[in-house]
Order: sequence, then structure tokens, then C-alpha cells
Amino acid sequence: MDTRKNLRMIAAAAVLLLAFGTAVLAADALQLKTKAGIGSYLVDGKGMTLYVFLKDKTEKGGACAGPCLEKWPVFFVEKTGAPAGTDAKDFGVITRADGKKQTTFRGWPLYYFSGDKAAGDTNGQGVKDAWYVVTPAKIQPYF
Repeated sequence: MDTRKNLRMIAAAAVLLLAFGTAVLAADALQLKTKAGIGSYLVDGKGMTLYVFLKDKTEKGGACAGPCLEKWPVFFVEKTGAPAGTDAKDFGVITRADGKKQTTFRGWPLYYFSGDKAAGDTNGQGVKDAWYVVTPAKIQPYF
């Protein structure tokens, strides 16, 4: 009996630890980093840079589809948290035409760039004059 009771207590503690750990990860899912020439920019919990696509302004999200998503994968987390310098209401989620969910910042869908290999890389900045690092001080919502 004592062994079963101990196992149940351990299992309950593990569930609580897992739930708490998940909440901490969710809160840390997004961060702001700073880089010369860019300023303050948004990254995921692993430090990978997030981007916006200017064509999403007129398309209201989802302008990058099909083969485009191979180079610019969708960023999605269930709960983002709000890093210092941002507000929780700046973040949202859309459901794309392909049925996938995508995290947004001030209405702009967020993407990764396949050319970024390490935390802090910003190789997608300015690609085709259409892809830009998310800089909270500059990005505006849809008009």
C-alpha cells in the first residue's frame, strides 16, 4: 500500500512539474534581442529570429504558401507570453487557408527563415525587399 501511495504522489508531482515547466516555457516562448543595424527584434524561445512578409499586409496573412513555406516556415506557439517591450494583446493566432495555425504580431503572421542556422542569425532581413525581422518599435498593424 505504501508503495502505491508513494508512486501516486510521485506521479502527481511529475504532472505538476510538467505543467509548471510547460507554463514557464510558454511564457518564455518569445524574447527580444538586440543587434547592431537592426535594433530590438523578436525571436523564439531558442533565439531564432522571426520575420514578417510585406505581402501579408494586403493579403491579410497567408501570402506565403506552397513552395514559399519551404524557405519561410510558419511560426506557431499556443501561448506566446509577451516579452518586455511588447503587450500580450499584440499577439494572436490565425488559421491559414491550408488549415495550419500561425502566430501573429500586431496582425502580421510570423515566419522563420530557412537560411538562419543559429540563434541570432538574421539572414532573411530585407530578402527581396519583402521579408523583414520583426522590430516591435517599427512594425505597424494593418490599416
